[in-house]
Amino acid sequence: MGMSQSYGTPDRAESLATIHQALELGVTFLDTADVYGPASAPNEVLVGEAIRGRRNEVFLATKGGLVTDAPGSASGVDGSPAHVRSACDQSLRRLGVPSVDLYYLHRVDPKVPIEDTVRAMAGLVDEGKVRYLGLSEVSPQTLRRAHAVHPITAVQSEYSLWTRDPEDGVLAVCRELGIGFVPFSPLGRGFLTGTVRGVGELPDGDFRRRLPRFQETNMPNNLDLIDGLSAVAARKKCTLAQLALAWLLAQGDDIVPIPGTKRRKYLEENVAAVEVGLSASDLRSIEEAVPKGAAHGARYSPAQLTLVNQ
Repeated sequence: MGMSQSYGTPDRAESLATIHQALELGVTFLDTADVYGPASAPNEVLVGEAIRGRRNEVFLATKGGLVTDAPGSASGVDGSPAHVRSACDQSLRRLGVPSVDLYYLHRVDPKVPIEDTVRAMAGLVDEGKVRYLGLSEVSPQTLRRAHAVHPITAVQSEYSLWTRDPEDGVLAVCRELGIGFVPFSPLGRGFLTGTVRGVGELPDGDFRRRLPRFQETNMPNNLDLIDGLSAVAARKKCTLAQLALAWLLAQGDDIVPIPGTKRRKYLEENVAAVEVGLSASDLRSIEEAVPKGAAHGARYSPAQLTLVNQ
């Protein structure tokens, strides 16, 4: 997403180089969505260009179901069967591929029974346009209903040291049903890297300026969490970003985080997180530095929270 919107000015050349470098480093899982980027420069087109001639090297995921009126500004959800079919066809066209490996419903539409939406998505599997199905930001109850219609392969939701909501139910249901879990924003939208010390440091137009946790009323308390983590990172001789990713990877083999970046130097830093081993003592120290529920402020604005299935 960050390659096309939300986090400062996009750099197409560097983004393409970053994806190519990811493939060279053995990163095989690429995640995009039909709403990432302006109409003039969709992220799916960028990803499609980057993997042209290399499609067999990647596990390709995209998402449909969100409706936006501006980049980074979801205005609604459409989970109707007709929209699901149309959105998938348009994604395939932008990506320039005959099929994707994983197709997510980006958000659950409260106006449409999840069974109807998943049934339409299952039709895409039958047609060979999609291999596996996923859901994003879904409640445990909705996940069970969806999985009863067609196997759900992955659930994608925000999960990180400062967003532990999945531990309150959906992660347990995923494990019960054999569903993989894909944390997005595993670095707390950049906050857990320690590089953001105030909302004023963010570029104009950066959507984090609208998120409660980055506001001046919450930032001082949240920075205390970073200071505590820094001591652990120093002991482990790794960066804060690597520590945050290593913590997620330590939560289980079914956890596959997708740290977004638009620059090669951060990509290489993130990939190196797999080399950071954490002992039981390390994990206790991390939990003490950032206890569950310690983040100050909601993770989304009230309007954005209405799009989360709870």
